[in-house]
Amino acid sequence: MVLLQPNAFVDNPFQTREDVQRGLIGLLDPLAPHTSPGGAVIDIGNTSTHYDTRAVAFETFARPLWGLTSLLVGGGKYEGAERWFRGLASGTDPTGPEYWGASKAKDQRMVEMSPMSFAIALAPDVFFENQSPTAKENIAAFLDSCQNQAMPDTNWLWFRVFANLALRSIKSPLFNPERMERDLARLDSFQLAPHPPTGDDLVGSAGWSRDGPEGVMQLDYYSGSFAIQFAQMVYAKMCAESDPKRAASYRQRAQDYVRDFVYYFDDEGNGIPFGRSMIYRFAIISTFSAMALCDVAPPAPLEWGHIKGLVLRHLRTWGRQPAIFRSDGTLNIGYVYEQMHMTENYNSPGSPYWCCKAFACLGAPATHPFWTSDELAWPTALFPPIKALPDPYHIMVRSGGHTFLLSSGQTAHYALRNGTAKYSKYSYSSTFGFCCSTGDLDLEHLAADGALALRDNSPGIDACDSDTWRVRRVPLNARIVGRGTPEVHLRSGWRPFPDVEVETWLVPPTSDSPNYYLRVHKVVAGRPLRSAEAGWATYGQGEDGRALVQAFSGETSKGGLEADGEARATTAGGSVGVVDLAVGSSSNAKRTGKLVQSDPGSNVIFARSVLPTLMGEVPVGTTWIATAVFGVPGAVVTGADAEWAKRPRVPEYILKEM
Repeated sequence: MVLLQPNAFVDNPFQTREDVQRGLIGLLDPLAPHTSPGGAVIDIGNTSTHYDTRAVAFETFARPLWGLTSLLVGGGKYEGAERWFRGLASGTDPTGPEYWGASKAKDQRMVEMSPMSFAIALAPDVFFENQSPTAKENIAAFLDSCQNQAMPDTNWLWFRVFANLALRSIKSPLFNPERMERDLARLDSFQLAPHPPTGDDLVGSAGWSRDGPEGVMQLDYYSGSFAIQFAQMVYAKMCAESDPKRAASYRQRAQDYVRDFVYYFDDEGNGIPFGRSMIYRFAIISTFSAMALCDVAPPAPLEWGHIKGLVLRHLRTWGRQPAIFRSDGTLNIGYVYEQMHMTENYNSPGSPYWCCKAFACLGAPATHPFWTSDELAWPTALFPPIKALPDPYHIMVRSGGHTFLLSSGQTAHYALRNGTAKYSKYSYSSTFGFCCSTGDLDLEHLAADGALALRDNSPGIDACDSDTWRVRRVPLNARIVGRGTPEVHLRSGWRPFPDVEVETWLVPPTSDSPNYYLRVHKVVAGRPLRSAEAGWATYGQGEDGRALVQAFSGETSKGGLEADGEARATTAGGSVGVVDLAVGSSSNAKRTGKLVQSDPGSNVIFARSVLPTLMGEVPVGTTWIATAVFGVPGAVVTGADAEWAKRPRVPEYILKEM
């Protein structure tokens, strides 16, 4: 990607407060040429969403306010702030040409009221006090328009809380404390009970909240940085005196939560992509950044230097990714590169600017310990390398230079685009990301990394006419077994067909095989099946710059291995592979290794990816399948051959069930 204009975010060292300020301004400046005369409409693209174009314009206007407000609250300056001051008056003027429109039921405008309210509540002198009397009335009326509208029973309720906080801040008679209290009470009901320490787990697991009522099993970044923890800390900052008990509770929840949340980032600062809205990119670090803005002290054993290091390292990882920008310097839709396959139907051109929440730390003064502390590395000596998190059903792993999670128990609770890929795979990695399906014809489209895929293989069914490959979507009876012990693992089931049941064990690495984790499946099939089981995906081009495996010709480059019982790919992205572990008399020992050239743009990190896969058949009856999944990040790929040779064994507690 060639940026036609300088961008202070790209290649920013992100070492000092001034660096972070420049990085934010590098995101704000490119929006100026796309801003309307009145400031309320920012138009940077024409991809579509389920909501209207004027709401899209409001979204692109509002989301940068997360960062701009923090910059100004912390004493920083930005001449372009005047564009947003004008835009607030223009966008809320019902007689003007740039009016955003009042909220209706479940309206996207409610979402964008949250950064708007954040700005007005925290910096009223900049965004409100100098407005004309008419503009002040219009702004208050616009915020009030969400008060009596139906809202999704999720983190959206926070958006109305923020609107009321803004109305309270400007002493508007439209402030509705009863509505705010009802919303807060409902949000508090989503909070999950803490899990006490168990075995080697010395700090327990706490602070998690569902993003909705009981039965919603999506505990992703919305449960933290995107929405809930961030909102709770801001509320605690603003309502420490008016609602001291709840404010203290919210601060404690954040402190409890970050002891778990620290595991979602590797030593270099990369986060683990998981769940929806990953186009928000560095917004995943916002919980740590908001701790500085809201002066929420790090929980022991973490120190401010750890929090600072987590934020700055994460920003650095994105400063090395110029492909997240269009040539004019505006953010594109995607993750590491422009990519539509992994998007949601609510992703507009302006949606990625939710990432500006990552700059909340700028709201803390230069004298704050976040800024005065020395940056500290990931606290390896303070936390065990493997920790089971019972709320999200994740086992977090830091082993062999690789940071990833094993997952069972989550699923998209509505028809979310590629929801299965975002929630239901067996594993997600900070290095190798995950893949999204691009179609349904075959494995190249399915891109089933981190999954066992099954297909009907009954006699008389032609491969081209049979059902498509099926992967786990809804885990059944998921549970973490042996939490806090060396035998910790995840166990769950799923039903790809009415007459097929699969039970799966996920086992984290051991010290003898630090770069492998295990999957063991018990398949009880009432029909014959074809199977395809894939490990991690990695960069798809070999040392010669050509595709490691070419789907059309079958030609391969150096770095690829396809053999009976194993497949491996080693490229600049890292070394990944799968090994068939034949166990028991009923095991499926006939699987062959294949390198699948997944569709371009399927993986969230590598635009061109290759996927080591084991292909086999499953007969009618009971079949046990055991697979060792290998991964070494590119940064530590030297010595990968030696690690590849350290094959793991199926644990005794599983062998006893065979």
